[in-house]
Amino acid sequence: MARLILITGGARSGKSSHALKLAETIGHKRLFIATCPSVDREMTERVRRHKEERRGRGWTTIECETELGSLFSEQVKEFDVVLVDCVTLWVNNVLYSHDRFGKTINDLLIGQLCREWLDTTDGYSGTVVCVTNEVGLGIVPDNALARKYRDLVGTCNQIIGKKAEEVIIVSCGIPFHIKKAV
Repeated sequence: MARLILITGGARSGKSSHALKLAETIGHKRLFIATCPSVDREMTERVRRHKEERRGRGWTTIECETELGSLFSEQVKEFDVVLVDCVTLWVNNVLYSHDRFGKTINDLLIGQLCREWLDTTDGYSGTVVCVTNEVGLGIVPDNALARKYRDLVGTCNQIIGKKAEEVIIVSCGIPFHIKKAV
């Protein structure tokens, strides 16, 4: 059964950098699962900067926008540590793909998809580090889609946080343990 660590925080809080450093202390065979699609020039530049940060640090990267469960079922077993960056964009991608095909997604369905993905980690013997944004500390969004997205991310964060052995929130580049393995 995988050891699960959730790292959360606001945008640009330092959570991804902290996750990389932490994961590098855990294992030598490292897999980075990137969920961010390059949809425009600005996102492409963000992806490039993240890749540059990992360069020369012993990471294998797989891009996976939505199918985390099948990835864990098939391709991660050879790695000591798997870093998923990030859950927030995974939720975005799932919401977008459902909307594109005229399907509705709600808290129940995203919860089911999140649990199904986490269930696939049970057969993995290494450590899984998940990065996600804490989306519930800001103002209530002014439109229904943004509120739905915030709620879907919050649902996944709760599910992962409850299953995780450790939960760390990063603020101003400083990690705070809010749930620590005993």
